Amino acid sequence: MVTEIAQIEVKPGTENDFEAAVAKAKPLFARAKGCSGMELHKSVEKPTRYRLFVKWATLENHTVDFRGSEDFQAWRGLVGQYFAAPPDVEHTETVVR
Repeated sequence: MVTEIAQIEVKPGTENDFEAAVAKAKPLFARAKGCSGMELHKSVEKPTRYRLFVKWATLENHTVDFRGSEDFQAWRGLVGQYFAAPPDVEHTETVVR
């Protein structure tokens, strides 16, 4: 299992619209190959900063399958207009539970 963590900075004043767009995009992740869930978290201290957590069966399910799909283009079409800068994305593996 791989967790994608995307830190996303949105343009000030667009927080509610961004959150609504992510909610609308949730089905894109639900049907993606290897995806077992996603959550969006908002920073308490920095209200324009979000972290998107997505669970993938493999790294390639995200980097190849999803990013190469029409659903990825739909995702970016829904949320990209709110980005203040490109998201900072990394992938992690659980090493201790």
